[in-house]
Amino acid sequence: MAREQGSNETGEDAGGHARRRFLTLAAGASAGALTGIPYAHAGPRRDAQPTDFPFTLGVASGDPLPDSVVLWTRLAPRPFEPGGGLPPAGTVQVHWEIAEDEGFRRTGRTGLALAEAANGYSVHADVRGLRPGRDYWYRFRAGAWTSPVGRTRTAPAADATPSRLRIGLASCQQYDEGYFTAHAHLAREELDAVFFVGDYIYENAIDPQAGDRGLPAGSRLPEVFGHETVTLEDYRLRYALAKSDPDLQAAHAAHPWCVTWDDHEVSNNYAAEIPQAGEDAARFPRRRAAAYQAYWENMPLRRDRMPQGRAMDLYRRLSFGRLAQFDVLDTRQYRSDQAYGDGWQYPGPASQDPARTLTGDRQERWLLDGFRASTATWNVLSQQVAFSRRRLTAIGPSRLSMDAWDGYPASRQRVLDGARAAGVGNLVVFSGDSHIHLAMDIKKDFDDPRSAVLGVEILGTSISSGGDGMAKPEDWASLLAANPHMSYYAKRRGYVVVTLTPTHARADYRTLPYVTRPGAPVATETSLVTEAGKPGFHPA
Repeated sequence: MAREQGSNETGEDAGGHARRRFLTLAAGASAGALTGIPYAHAGPRRDAQPTDFPFTLGVASGDPLPDSVVLWTRLAPRPFEPGGGLPPAGTVQVHWEIAEDEGFRRTGRTGLALAEAANGYSVHADVRGLRPGRDYWYRFRAGAWTSPVGRTRTAPAADATPSRLRIGLASCQQYDEGYFTAHAHLAREELDAVFFVGDYIYENAIDPQAGDRGLPAGSRLPEVFGHETVTLEDYRLRYALAKSDPDLQAAHAAHPWCVTWDDHEVSNNYAAEIPQAGEDAARFPRRRAAAYQAYWENMPLRRDRMPQGRAMDLYRRLSFGRLAQFDVLDTRQYRSDQAYGDGWQYPGPASQDPARTLTGDRQERWLLDGFRASTATWNVLSQQVAFSRRRLTAIGPSRLSMDAWDGYPASRQRVLDGARAAGVGNLVVFSGDSHIHLAMDIKKDFDDPRSAVLGVEILGTSISSGGDGMAKPEDWASLLAANPHMSYYAKRRGYVVVTLTPTHARADYRTLPYVTRPGAPVATETSLVTEAGKPGFHPA
């Protein structure tokens, strides 16, 4: 694989303005018509340009390198129609511009990208020749229309040692279970990048009334969202629904994102090319291929990540100078099928089989090779599902999650053994999936509370999945008692801000009191620190 190299505790109404974009697309298009900058094409037109505002899904950037960043947009004048309101075949010329100031007085680079119908009219501009560790602003033009402005940031130089790196950790945004208000707060954070660790969309059928979305009286989602996603067009429309949200657009426009998927970008709890029980296994590979294509089209990923057939290389390595190395994993595409079903089950010979893998052999070798080559202070695994063991009872046998690393203990042990053999002393694991906040010490032996701590895990809650949640879950005391390595557990929605320095890593767990109506404030529920060379969480 190629090597790709302050709290906002206010009570202001962050989401009061954030009515779902599907209610205001016409108004947004009108605003675009007033503010768009006409642009004369250089060279012949390949196709007719959009006659309506095409940037309804916003802009994004991602995977920063010291000299490069990916700029993304997708043209969709009518995003809830097949093809986004553009022809089923054709190409649109899109001009991009990146500058060193928000007013675009010091333009750094410009270029032309071709948005093709075959790729959902998406744009993935890999901008090179930038300076390391700097903020940039960017925008796109298509025909007479100009996109909103986004801000991005390149990674530090390879030999730099930044004094601080601030990362947002987010996951799990089910449209019909809550507003994306957390993204409005995430957009206001001072961050170098956002790591999103899965469940960007959900495949379920959405009731036209959008469940508990709290839509204004008389409002309905288009009927096209009333069935489960199966085809490429289904997945494209579902991404359009998510990306029509103004708070999500704001978070993308404010920071570069480094993304990976979990299961719901395809189908619940799938494993490799094996669907969940009850789904037609013969048809599933075709569904997965459609989902992977739509994922690439809608994420700020380079063109070399484009799916090839039914496969897509998503795992990759991003370095932020000598301070941090991020290994972004894919724990879905290559995993062994879950043992004993995909829920919480008692472990046994099937789950403990040494041959079982969550990463696949090739990705595992790549990861361990990366550990051995790393010179970073912090080695961070950005991945999907809970890494540390999670028992449900303190005494006697306990059921474990067969869908998480607990269902693949030999695979987890190989990763930890590889990290120790490589001398990785400051291991941090990012996780999502569970719709809860957790802080856990990664133990050499989870059965022995006195066992050595090998690293820490920061498991972030959901943006909206699961609805409002609760301040103190009913199983709060029992779960903490069953897992002495667990130092924090909460069930609100939100995200985590992780600050890395040469001496310590700090996790600030942000929470929102509700998401089933707009306007929730954000607060820091707890802050924990682990020191470089002394792994283990303690209060900040």
